[in-house]
Amino acid sequence: MKDWIENVISSKKTVAVPVMTHPGIELIGRSVKEACCDGQVHYEAIKALAEKYPTAAATVIMDLTVEAEAFGAEIHYTEDAVPAVVGHMLSNADDIRALRVPSLREARVPQYLKANLLAKRAIADRPVLAGCIGPFSLAGRLYDMSEIMVLIYQDPDAAHTLLSKCTEFILKYCRALKATGADGVVMAEPAAGLMSDEDCRRFSSDYVAYIVREVQDEEFGIVLHNCGNTGHCTKAMVTTGAAAYHFGNKCDMREVIRDVPSTALAMGNLDPVSLFKEGTPEMMYDSAMKLLRDMKDFPNFVLSSGCDTPPHTPMANIDAFFKALDDFNS
Repeated sequence: MKDWIENVISSKKTVAVPVMTHPGIELIGRSVKEACCDGQVHYEAIKALAEKYPTAAATVIMDLTVEAEAFGAEIHYTEDAVPAVVGHMLSNADDIRALRVPSLREARVPQYLKANLLAKRAIADRPVLAGCIGPFSLAGRLYDMSEIMVLIYQDPDAAHTLLSKCTEFILKYCRALKATGADGVVMAEPAAGLMSDEDCRRFSSDYVAYIVREVQDEEFGIVLHNCGNTGHCTKAMVTTGAAAYHFGNKCDMREVIRDVPSTALAMGNLDPVSLFKEGTPEMMYDSAMKLLRDMKDFPNFVLSSGCDTPPHTPMANIDAFFKALDDFNS
């Protein structure tokens, strides 16, 4: 992973790593529910996209319910939409103290490990980036996102207890993902963007940094994703020491990249909904080209979507995305 990052930065050409698996699900004629529940289907979708598009790395489904379900959260499934957590399973400090950190055998975790294992075995021409949720975003799915924003002020000790348990599980999961041979993991921590830079550091980045120290090395890297960041908590993000940072479309890439170390990648940040899913190929091409030109002076920039591309994203828009990249590099 370290060598790949160094090669990306030293290359005269910009590379692209859009976070997308849903188009691959559609390429193989399966449903989102099937891919989220069956590691074989998930892998086939990853492989289909890797064969069709020149992504610099392969990515998996950004499913922010896998870890919550392992803890016991109720999950709602539909055939063609990403799963969602129903309600919340924790209501007070006593619930937090009683919460058990689950094993990696729970719920769909084994299927996601299977998908990564199969993808890494089959895809040899580029890194395979696994996916997991971040500590604060997981805590919010267990306690309720609005309520945890209150908890961090009213009972910070309880919040830290919950975050410690979430971090313990995520670390176990990251170690298992690393053992599959995956080259890194995109850690989705969008809820951290709800906090100030100071609170983001205390209740998210400090925990992410611990995971980074435990699993990141020359072969395996953390890509920290925070699409909730408008630019206000980038400084907190980079204290984690992650190998790369993935930004959403709410921030200005020209500004946030200035806080990113020159040895780390800064990835982003075309709107996954208004451009990838709902835009026209012309809109996509023009927006991608503009962003590429805006970022031409930053060797550590990687063109990407601002978040996971949604189901039913037109292939013509993805084609236009890569056409812009190809034309820019020509």
